[in-house]
Amino acid sequence: MTSAAPLPDAPSTSLRQQVRSAVIWRSGSQIVGQLIAWASTFLVIRILSPADYGLYAMTSVVLLLLSMMNGYGLANAVIQRPKVTPRLLRQLFGMLIVLNGGLAVIQFATAPLVAAYYEQPMVIDLLRLQALLYLANPFLALSYAVLAREMDFRKQAQANLAAGVAAALVALAGALGGLGVWTLVLAPLVGAAVRAAGMTIAARSFILPSFDFRGAWSMARYGGVVVLGQFFWFLQTQADIVIAGRALDPHALGIYTTSLFLTLLFVNKFVPPINEVAFSAYARVQDDAEAYAQGFLKSVRILMLAGVPFSLGLAATAEPVVRVVLGEKWIATAPVIAIVGCAAPFMMLQVLFGPAVNAASRPEIYTRTSLLGALLLPVAYVVGIQWGLIGLALAWVVGYPLLVALSSLWVLPVLHVSPRALVEAAAPPVLAGIAMVVAVRLLDHALPGMAPILRLAILVAGGGAIYGAWLIAFARGRLAELVDLARRKG
Repeated sequence: MTSAAPLPDAPSTSLRQQVRSAVIWRSGSQIVGQLIAWASTFLVIRILSPADYGLYAMTSVVLLLLSMMNGYGLANAVIQRPKVTPRLLRQLFGMLIVLNGGLAVIQFATAPLVAAYYEQPMVIDLLRLQALLYLANPFLALSYAVLAREMDFRKQAQANLAAGVAAALVALAGALGGLGVWTLVLAPLVGAAVRAAGMTIAARSFILPSFDFRGAWSMARYGGVVVLGQFFWFLQTQADIVIAGRALDPHALGIYTTSLFLTLLFVNKFVPPINEVAFSAYARVQDDAEAYAQGFLKSVRILMLAGVPFSLGLAATAEPVVRVVLGEKWIATAPVIAIVGCAAPFMMLQVLFGPAVNAASRPEIYTRTSLLGALLLPVAYVVGIQWGLIGLALAWVVGYPLLVALSSLWVLPVLHVSPRALVEAAAPPVLAGIAMVVAVRLLDHALPGMAPILRLAILVAGGGAIYGAWLIAFARGRLAELVDLARRKG
């Protein structure tokens, strides 16, 4: 078994081109992979029942909680270091094995307690099978650290694409084969196994672990601070599931979680891969305040330009989208989608804050903002659940704008960004999105009765035209920036 070569120091001369290539590979392959995954996912949603998704949501809370400690914080510590030795990589691998082995044991042992909380005995078997996911994590995190330091997101993209296709095929086969909720468990297991194998081969990270952790505790401390922030992030993003899972039956919980899945597709599927690239890029320019600030603001401009029309457009067309994409049995998701879609742009901004402050060697700021969210949002959810699904959705509209406003007070000084600069970066697509929503609502009201798919096509075309026209009229520079990025000038 060969040892991985020492990781190269970060070059500065071609950083812009590396970032551009990384974004294209990471987000471009993400688009291809997600198109395949979505085609399978939406077919599976049509086959499975809301109760299946409700049961799966109960287990996903545990998975997300324990996955915060799976070692990616340690991997980020390696990415951020100016120099990394083969010995440190072996220590990282050893830490990852210890961590994930312990997490698997914890999940297996505590499964009955979780099932008792939700009063759903089937949760025991689901959680115990899902514990196998932790076996892939050491290989994934180690390979991710190696490839991210090299900013080689092409190989990562290829592994992710292969894993996405494998998981999509398993999900579709399981649903058609009548496996029910087990489909939602088996598909991620297969995807994780394929991705771990692909990433290990791509990174050539064929090394033996070291369990002698002397000299590596600074890496562990950095990872520990990040994990603490992730724990608070878990509280703010999963508290609604914990609260709703106790108050609602599996069918209603499935309606809620599927609404979130559709509404937050852009935030959950496209922003994280961009953040991976951004973290590596931020780490290379952390001593250049102006470059750091401009890099963050450019991320805001580009992502808001793409994310706002998705989330607000989905909110404006929720009912026809649900009828066409999910089917009539999911029509109860439409009101929730219409409300949560209005909060999604704020969540997008909050998600961008974390990698930026972590790469600046200020993970305590990320921890502080996550703690704020962990206190603020659960209170909103507890109040909202008193009015059922609609009240829970409205909690998003109240909680996330307030969270972003308060978090900005801590985050922006670290990034050398003024509040005015952030508002100027986000405002044009938001204003264009509001104009789009108003136009789509008026158009929807004026249209005569017709097939849902035709109605949806007209609304999407009309909304897209209004959004683009507004930007051309009032923010043409944003479109030019996007074109320049595509032409290798940005």
